[in-house]
Amino acid sequence: MAKITVKNTTGQEVKELELKDSVFNLPANNTLLHQVYVAQMSNLRQTISHTKDRSERAGSGIKPWRQKGTGRARAGTVRSPLWRKGGITFGPTKDRNWSKNTNKKMRQKATMVALSEKFRSGKMIVLDALAYPDKKTKLFFETLKALGVNGKSTALCLTGPERAYGVMSRNIPKVENTPTENLNVTQLLNREYLIVTEAGIKNLEERFANWDKSAK
Repeated sequence: MAKITVKNTTGQEVKELELKDSVFNLPANNTLLHQVYVAQMSNLRQTISHTKDRSERAGSGIKPWRQKGTGRARAGTVRSPLWRKGGITFGPTKDRNWSKNTNKKMRQKATMVALSEKFRSGKMIVLDALAYPDKKTKLFFETLKALGVNGKSTALCLTGPERAYGVMSRNIPKVENTPTENLNVTQLLNREYLIVTEAGIKNLEERFANWDKSAK
């Protein structure tokens, strides 16, 4: 089993914690990470641009002038795409669908691969617990300074009662709070550092317990 140093909120080393290889020591798989990341980012994408076709444009449905005898080209409606202020042909519409599907096993394994990369690169920080006398942003800011990640892009995983401390970090730039059970590839790849407690590590190992072949 791999081991990682556990620190307290003042940055002091407290002990070592064993990590399950089935979750935190998987080989790199950039192809899987890319596939799942692109799918998740596509699912977050919103369609903003929209052009109106001839059925959506405002205007009378009456024929502008008679078919023959005026010397002008034939016209059936003022909403024609050929006319100024008419409908748009082949323009972007709000009906576009950017969603992509990935199965549960792909998402789970990609998350574990990303966790393994965070561990190997030394950018996963484990705290013994989140314990503060008061829920003040200043106190958590001091913790970030002590851990050496102040001002750096960081994902903070919170488990169970720890979520109450989310108010301490939500106003700090570049810090993203997320429940441990919802941690995904997008958050791990978008943030340089990961901060998680011992309880969070246990939660993650339980979440991916089905992948531990040694326990079967």
